[in-house]
This record gives sequence, C-alpha cells and structure tokens, in this order.
Amino acid sequence: MKNTISRASLVAALALSFQCANAQDIHFTQFSASPLIVNPAFTGSGTGVWRAAAVYRDQWRSVTSPFKTYAVSVDAPIVNDLTHDDNLAAGIQFYNDRAGDANLSNLSALASVAYHKFVGQGAALSVGFQGGYTQKSFDLTKLYFGNEFQGGTFNPGTSGQNLNNKVNYFTFNAGIAWAHAPSQNFSYTIGLGANNINQPKESFEKKTHSDVGLGMRYTAQLGIEANLSETFSIRPAFLYQTQTTAVEMVAGNEFHLIVGNPEFRNFTTAVFLGGYWRSNDAIMVNAGVEFKGMRVGVSYDYNTSSLKTASNGNGGFEISLIYNAPSALDFARRLVYPCARF
Repeated sequence: MKNTISRASLVAALALSFQCANAQDIHFTQFSASPLIVNPAFTGSGTGVWRAAAVYRDQWRSVTSPFKTYAVSVDAPIVNDLTHDDNLAAGIQFYNDRAGDANLSNLSALASVAYHKFVGQGAALSVGFQGGYTQKSFDLTKLYFGNEFQGGTFNPGTSGQNLNNKVNYFTFNAGIAWAHAPSQNFSYTIGLGANNINQPKESFEKKTHSDVGLGMRYTAQLGIEANLSETFSIRPAFLYQTQTTAVEMVAGNEFHLIVGNPEFRNFTTAVFLGGYWRSNDAIMVNAGVEFKGMRVGVSYDYNTSSLKTASNGNGGFEISLIYNAPSALDFARRLVYPCARF
C-alpha cells in the first residue's frame, strides 16, 4: 500500500528487532493500470475482447536504494451470453516489488474470476474472487544488528537473530462492483473489495507458530466518465484503501481529449492529462496518449509528507501500458454497456 509506510517500515523491523511487524500491500499512482490488484470484480471489465496491462514504478531514488515495483496482467471474458449477455471472466496478475538495501522482495502471482450480470438499462453487477501465491525474501547479509557491534567493533555474522530469509504463503481476495451508463455521455463505476481475507502468516522468524499475519486490506473505488462534448470528457476518480494502521485516499480528475474520429470513442486517438492528491503523502500528475486500443501513460509523485525534507519532494515515477483488443462494440457509436473505468 503506502510505500512510505509499508516497505520502509518492514525493512526497519527486519533490521532492528524482528518482532511483530504488519506489512502492507503495494500500490500504484496509475491504479487503473492494475485493475486486478485494486478489485478482483474488475476482472474482464475492459472494453475489448481481452485486456493486457503493465505498469512500472520507481520510488525514493533520491533517499535510498530505489523501491522498484512492476506488475503485468491479462484478463478477458471466457464464457459469453450465459444469460441475457451475462459473462464469466478470468484473469492472471503478476507483480514484483523490491525495496531497500536488503532487497526486500515481494513476488506474487494471482488468478481471478468474475461474474458480470447485466441487468438492463446500461447497468451491470459484478462479483469477483481471487487467489494467489506470494514469496517474500531479503538478503540477510546486507542487514546490520545491534548485537553485532561489540566493544566498539563491528563483528558481522555474530547476531543471535534466528531468521529465515524467505517466506511463502497463499492469499484470498474478493470484491463487488456496480457499473451504470444511464446515457451515452455519462457512466460510473463503484467497487468494494476485501483482500488478504485469510490473513496469511508472513513472519521471517524461525518459529513453528508465528503471530505475524498480513492484515486485511479493504478498498472502495469510484470512477466517472462524463462526456462534455463529442471530443472532450472529464474522468474523476476516487480510491480509498485501509490496511492495519495505514490509510490511503486518492482523489483527482483526468481530462480526456479525442483528436481522432469521435465516432469510435474506445478506439480513436486521444490525449489525456490528470492531477491527483494522495492524503498525507503526495501530489501526482499523469499524462499520455491513446490510439488503436492502446493507452500509454506516465505519472510522477511530488512528495508532500514529512519525508519531503530528505527526498527534496522527489517521489515516484511510473509508466504504464494498457491494451484492449478491439471488438465490434468499439465501432458502434451507441453506448451499449457501461464504460470500464478501472
């Protein structure tokens, strides 16, 4: 979740005491580029036949060894027209996160399914489930412990810490979403999710019974697309996440301008520019281009938290790529289904 809290706090806990530590999940500024991480109910919510997405984040380079995170996913409806256009969708999500001098790594693979129930009048209800496997590891040789400093001399390798450098676990997530397009020019999506429902144990301590578990992450999302003209639209978005003691709120808007043929909104050439605010952490800007089902975006975080003194305001840089394989609906001017906002 919050990189300033999550990975830094876990590295500190590893280095200092290896007592109980509650870690948080990863996050991205361009959260629409990782829809399966945000909510499993968004599996198969793309506008095309299938969707592929990739995002890379580089953070805190000015403060320490950069925290690097990347994620890739593929999802699509796999069974169509179950009942009155309902469909069953499936997807896979991979991500890897590497942080700090000890190379604390989080490698995860997730598989998700979602059922989309179209209820008429441009509305759809979606329910999704997700399960996955995670391996977390670090380089113990790059950490220093207080009891290795003896009589003013540093004696590496003499620490009494009884640690594993790797831990593996399975996790389970679920979510629900409601999408509605009351007109051709307005649509919205609302989602609620719960992650790490099984609260897997993830302690690095060599204990048969460890009380260090990954906290549940609760999410809420809102995305709106309002077409103010044939070529110009605004796209406000809000994301709320809470996990153990960490809370993240992101709010902002994206301005979207079609510079190609406006008859094909999901497939034409367009440019976008947006600004977002993350509570107690950063101000973010993003920009990019869309063409032939492809969306390329870049973003940058300007740090506003108490860490800005050390970071000089430098936060994180991201680049993302999303591809929606075109379908017949992309060439229909009439809006039939709710627009995918995530």
